[in-house]
Amino acid sequence: MGFKKCHLLAALPFFLLCSLILNNGVEASHHVHEDLQSISAENVKDLHRTGYHFQPTKHWINDPNGPMYFNGVYHLFYQYNPKGAVWGNIVWAHSVSKDLINWERLEPAIFPSKSFDQYGCWSGSATILPGNKPVILYSGIIDKNNTQVQNYAVPENVSDPYLHKWIKPDNNPLIVADKHVNKTAFRDPTTAWLGKDGQWRITLGSRKNDKGVSLLYKSKNFINWTKSKKPLHSLAGTGNWECPDFFPVSIQGTKELDTSVIEGDIKHVMKISLDATRYDYYTLGTYDTKKDKYIPDKGMVDGWNGLRYDYGNFYASKSFFDPSKNRRILWGWANESDPVHDDVKKGWAGIQLIPRTIVLDPNHKQLLQWPVEELETLRGKKVELINKKLDKGERVEIEGIPAAQADVEVTFSFNSLEKAEPFDPSWDRYDAQKLCSQKGSSVQGGLGPFGLLTLASEKLEEYTPVFFRIFKDQEQKHVVLMCSDASRSSLEDKKGMYKPSSAGFVDVDINDKKLSLRSLIDHSVVESFGAKGKTCITSRVYPTIATYDNAHLYAFNNGTETVEIESLNAWSMNKPQLMNH
Repeated sequence: MGFKKCHLLAALPFFLLCSLILNNGVEASHHVHEDLQSISAENVKDLHRTGYHFQPTKHWINDPNGPMYFNGVYHLFYQYNPKGAVWGNIVWAHSVSKDLINWERLEPAIFPSKSFDQYGCWSGSATILPGNKPVILYSGIIDKNNTQVQNYAVPENVSDPYLHKWIKPDNNPLIVADKHVNKTAFRDPTTAWLGKDGQWRITLGSRKNDKGVSLLYKSKNFINWTKSKKPLHSLAGTGNWECPDFFPVSIQGTKELDTSVIEGDIKHVMKISLDATRYDYYTLGTYDTKKDKYIPDKGMVDGWNGLRYDYGNFYASKSFFDPSKNRRILWGWANESDPVHDDVKKGWAGIQLIPRTIVLDPNHKQLLQWPVEELETLRGKKVELINKKLDKGERVEIEGIPAAQADVEVTFSFNSLEKAEPFDPSWDRYDAQKLCSQKGSSVQGGLGPFGLLTLASEKLEEYTPVFFRIFKDQEQKHVVLMCSDASRSSLEDKKGMYKPSSAGFVDVDINDKKLSLRSLIDHSVVESFGAKGKTCITSRVYPTIATYDNAHLYAFNNGTETVEIESLNAWSMNKPQLMNH
């Protein structure tokens, strides 16, 4: 995230020490390169730029902000540096779309201009008030000490179909930290929801010592806000919480719900972005409307070992309700994994990942995520493979489409579970990443590893494997590991380059002896969805050989159990329209 890889550390106390060293005790999310943040890109390098993911023509982007659907138009705001390819000079850039795929870039909607945001306009959310009136809440920085306050902005002309201009009224800031709140860890207001008492509610990310906190504020008129005595949720030992998100999901799964639905056949989702690890975690639970308290379901792991939206490069996500299709859509940001100076040379950094729909898994234990259906409009040439057996050590090339810019869906099947490897009881059931780094795609197994070799060079000097491996624990239950391993993705291995073996376990019943995988491959990013979206992993990679027409795509099996490609469909992906208004 531009922050000096403190998110790789395994212990919170060391993180806090790192935070103090880098930020002089002030809570901030990005390492500031003052010498680099205003170096404008003169020649943008196309190598590794994505073809169908959202990114500006140049410079740095981070958190998606205030996404909403209003009067037939999707709006996406995002943190953007108009002057350089590292974090700094942040404004709220603004783009609009009719389909979430083809976008028009507008002028920035919010930028530092007032005393209440003169040192920064940070992340926030949009709420559509009664009377069809959109309003943005965002965090402003008021001084050099990083004091954070909460502000609002409204459209200058609500009848303007694109809402080009936004006004920041003079009665800002709306919310100022009281003496009980850490004023330098006080940010990222959520979309508001309306209670039965007629009061609006929002939650903000914060921390108290090492306790992560989701502060709760209430208002009758959206102008005068009062802090509740108790937070909506908190958890010791997790450090600073950023970019909280709080919303309902339907238990029936027939349609998703507006943020203000607080009762009925629903569960609530509490998502937080952990500053310490740079990952997005969530729990499912109950919203006690009488106590204004969120209670995770029994058995839910809260915090560092909990469920994640994505087990790879994915942070600061923001969801919104789309009333046009009764669905909840999730935006997430992926930072670069190359050195900062490489970003300056190439003239850009950061992408928004493909927007995903969110629904509750029928098992009620987790969420399912899937790329929005509109993405399929970009599909071009299609190639198919069916009933292809892969014995141990075999791989088959998927030919006929550009492997550097593709969408691949594959279902693997196998005849037996007998060769599943024993799951060593000494292994950490929560540390899939460590297990993946030890049991990589080149390490022969029993049932697996099998999957895809993406962005691969012909002789496999470079490749990013996305694969499954199946174990059996001491209770004879099967454990499915999913990996997206960037460790062999590039021959380059510079100081500051991050090439992790990202991984997550897949909570899936494999008695039918099948596993599905979908991977969105786009030059420097591989977004993968295992078992119809139960486990998602995003990798950022920078191949030196496997680029453009020299990239290859293979399906492989490196287990002793024969695996069959029951069906594989792969499409070339066209570029969307990205216009400047």
